Amino acid sequence: MTVRTPARTPRRTLRLPSWLPVDGYVLALLGTVALAALLPASGAAADVAEGASTGAVALLFFLYGARLSTREALDGLKHWRLHLTVLGSTFLLFPLLGLAARGLVPTVLTPQLYTGLLFLCLVPSTIQSSIAFTSIARGNVPAAICAGSFSSLAGIVLTPLLAALLLGNSAGGLSADALLKIVLQLLVPFLAGQFLRRWVGGFLTRNKKVLGYVDRGSILLVVYTAFSQGMVAGIWHLVTPARLGLLLAVEAVLLAAMLALTWYGAGRLGFGRADRIAIQFAGSKKSLAAGLPMASVLFGPQAALAVLPLMLFHQMQLMVCAVIAKRRARDEELTAGTGEPGETDGAPSVGRITPMTAPR
Repeated sequence: MTVRTPARTPRRTLRLPSWLPVDGYVLALLGTVALAALLPASGAAADVAEGASTGAVALLFFLYGARLSTREALDGLKHWRLHLTVLGSTFLLFPLLGLAARGLVPTVLTPQLYTGLLFLCLVPSTIQSSIAFTSIARGNVPAAICAGSFSSLAGIVLTPLLAALLLGNSAGGLSADALLKIVLQLLVPFLAGQFLRRWVGGFLTRNKKVLGYVDRGSILLVVYTAFSQGMVAGIWHLVTPARLGLLLAVEAVLLAAMLALTWYGAGRLGFGRADRIAIQFAGSKKSLAAGLPMASVLFGPQAALAVLPLMLFHQMQLMVCAVIAKRRARDEELTAGTGEPGETDGAPSVGRITPMTAPR
């Protein structure tokens, strides 16, 4: 008699949902914050960390300038309506919503957290994640590249000016020292990178992976220095778990509002589906890589609380936009399968490419 062996039950492994992208870099940032809380730099070590942080910010903006192709950005001027729409979303709609949130102080947000929230609204858009999500959703990728580049270029000037105008003394105002600091730490390295791009561009391209670690390591150093200063100054007693929960709720409403405004607003302006996707993802994003070093220059010892809303918003936008990008791609596949006209009809959109992998 044949004996049947019971079939093995497949071993189940715990996996995170595909719609929940855990950004490893955010985990590194949280680890850096924990390190600053346990072992903050103080005394002579604080002076060394501050000097290294200043150099790291200058290096970051030099690399930004050396990598950014001005020619490619200028070639995208033929889509000027799209780029103006993204710039308007980034530097007009976002700040207006941030100013509207002023009524939440002090019942929902503390003045310090509101300052960080408003600063978040002034930061330029991202390049990498805007491109990746636009590609996943089968949108206008060249437009997303140019829109992100324009936003980064404009943010070098507009973010410090808007911060000085809207945040006043919280960001150092428009004093001569503050302007000199901005010029020396942000603008001069960026322009130097642009000038030297023709000689160092090839090297940067060949060593892109290694320099990516330099980028991220520099930002981690900036975060450690800022949060160490916050620990030494004793500002963390101003933040409670309840306040953090309320901040997350406010940021969720802010992100939802911008996603809706960029998508439906672009539709009302006559853009086609591919362009609407680029506008939505480029116009609703905020750059952690640009915002953190800018905050260290603008806020100094108060940078820790100023960057906290941006760090939380960064992970939130990745999670939400991953869901939206996959849904947009699925909707187009269904439309193509039925042969029915979809949202692609309308204004012409060009430059679609094969979807990329989700951003980290």
